[in-house]
Amino acid sequence: MTTKPKAKTKPVAKKAAPKKTVAKKKTPSTEFSLQAPEASEVYLVGDFNDWSTTLHRPRKYKDGTWRKKLPLKPGRYEYLFLVDGEWWTDPENPQRTTNPFGSENSVITIE
Repeated sequence: MTTKPKAKTKPVAKKAAPKKTVAKKKTPSTEFSLQAPEASEVYLVGDFNDWSTTLHRPRKYKDGTWRKKLPLKPGRYEYLFLVDGEWWTDPENPQRTTNPFGSENSVITIE
């Protein structure tokens, strides 16, 4: 009796299960703007950047407006503009609070 040789089989690669994509929640940007055409240097400073006087420098546009967009999570934030070395509240934002230095900070609430 003769036996047939067994056929050699190649291992079959398993198909990887499709990766599930998880939609990342993107934090929307909040735009801060200041009309200061004569200013040569402006920084956006607040509790969202640990009051860093060098971290967030807005861009100056031809019309004299300085603008900076930041991704801010919902919450309450205090901020000021540092304009040529002087602290400015946001003239377009009437929401203010007294700070420990006897002046005011602008306040924004992101919902």
